[in-house]
Amino acid sequence: MAIADALIGELEQEAGTTRRVLERVPGDKLTWKPHDKSMSLGRLALHVAQVPGFVGALAVQNPAAFPESTQPNEASSAEQLLSAHDEGLAQAKQIVQGFDDAAMMESWSVTAGGKTLMTMPRIALLRALMLNHWYHHRGQLSVYLRLLDVAVPSIYGPSADENPFG
Repeated sequence: MAIADALIGELEQEAGTTRRVLERVPGDKLTWKPHDKSMSLGRLALHVAQVPGFVGALAVQNPAAFPESTQPNEASSAEQLLSAHDEGLAQAKQIVQGFDDAAMMESWSVTAGGKTLMTMPRIALLRALMLNHWYHHRGQLSVYLRLLDVAVPSIYGPSADENPFG
């Protein structure tokens, strides 16, 4: 099995879970923040929706220039979240499928202001930023849902609101 195939399998499996979380985001609470230093619900949810496509596009560039602003936009509707998720997933899958094993192991770098910020194998970028970073923010989003008293879907097992085993 090629590295890309394994990565796409995980991406597809996790995308279903991410979509279930995004489907729970209440459209009338997009500006809500749990703390002044926190992202708003709409900003965090849109970031979760867009991460795979954004990181996939970054992985194609080598070296990549770190974006001047990494602050995600604010979602304007709950529907926008789902379309952004679906578009980003399709983009990420297409990009990842284009990398053979040699390209996955190729050294990849990102720069800012003429300085190299980090260098790693492309697969490490995709694991760390496309997947792990995505899971991290999806976890944050599930906490936002809990704080808003929205039923949290099962993610890797039962939640207090949903038990896929029973």
